[in-house]
Amino acid sequence: MNTAIVDKIARLECWRGNVDIHRLSGGITNQNFKVTQGEDHYVVRLGEDIYEHLVTRANEAAASRAAFEIGVSPEVVHVEPGVLVIRFIEGKVYSAEDIRQDHNLEKVLALLKTFHCEMPARFAGYPIMFWVFQVLSHYRNVLVRGNSAHRDKLPELMDIAARLEKDTGPVEIVYGHNDLLAANFIDDGDKLWLIDFDYAGFNSPLFDLANLASNNELTRDQEHGLLKEYFGQAPSAARWQSCQAMKCASLLRETMWSMVSEIHSEIEFDYSAYTAENLARFDLAYNNYQREFAKQ
Repeated sequence: MNTAIVDKIARLECWRGNVDIHRLSGGITNQNFKVTQGEDHYVVRLGEDIYEHLVTRANEAAASRAAFEIGVSPEVVHVEPGVLVIRFIEGKVYSAEDIRQDHNLEKVLALLKTFHCEMPARFAGYPIMFWVFQVLSHYRNVLVRGNSAHRDKLPELMDIAARLEKDTGPVEIVYGHNDLLAANFIDDGDKLWLIDFDYAGFNSPLFDLANLASNNELTRDQEHGLLKEYFGQAPSAARWQSCQAMKCASLLRETMWSMVSEIHSEIEFDYSAYTAENLARFDLAYNNYQREFAKQ
């Protein structure tokens, strides 16, 4: 590990003495470390604001604190610029296969409903709005300025984004996580925890539901069941299309996020391969969308 980083973590004022520090795998926006002091275990997340991705660490910390207060995320122990320290949760980090298990999906949905409904009253910070279509527009601008290798694709992608936004129609607003990768859920055997609030902000609940479905490749029946359970009734044709539009937008956002990361991230990760993977998934989803809603 980098000696300067280890020294920085060891000198944090929240420690009472010597600590053991180990790098955690994963993390394509932050650097994450497990810190042990006696019988206590913590996660230290290192990361500065990322303009290219509209990430602010003050927002992440505020969302983390509020999520702890409503009982869905670990305690925030220490915050300073570029550093967030939370309690370590010992448990199973979910995979997409875990999410697809119906009994786990039920727990995930219950947690999401709590998060969406209870976060606004607890969140104390600037009320950031995460509207995926504006994020896509921002990414387009970043990619053009950065002379991205993907710039020739951008006009078509933005035309698609405009159609998807129109098809989404009116939405209600809750407080969303907005990055529901499977690895952001940890099951300790007694309860399910939600972590990583880099992109948290007010949004339509449809985005989190669509994001969950797209990131974890839920079946069509599972998507129907998710909407029915969340809203208390089977989805209307309009709500189903809105969710499918958001699903395509979610995949496009992940694709363009990776395109931006290709030219701006210093973290060691194969972003080019990640872009190709997500672009293929987006193309498949949008082709299916066009076939299903061709008469719209």
